[in-house]
Amino acid sequence: MGIGVSLLLIAVGAILTWAVDAEASGVDLQTVGIILMVVGAIGALISLIFWSSWGGFGAYRRETVVRDDRDVVDRRP
Repeated sequence: MGIGVSLLLIAVGAILTWAVDAEASGVDLQTVGIILMVVGAIGALISLIFWSSWGGFGAYRRETVVRDDRDVVDRRP
C-alpha cells in the first residue's frame, strides 16, 4: 500500500465518519470510517518506514571509493 492509497483511505474514512448522515441496516458507517482512517494511517507509517529504508530519507548517505595509485575512501555524512 502506497502513500496515495493510504491518503485515499484516510479521506474516505473521514468522509464516512463526519460527512455522511445516512443509515444502513447492519452497518455503522461511522465505525467503518474510523476503521478506514486507522488502516490508512498505519499504511502511511509503514510506507514511510519502507521508503526510508529504500533510500528516501537516507539517500544523502553515500560512499564514494576512488582507486588510483592508492585506495582513497571518501565518506560523506
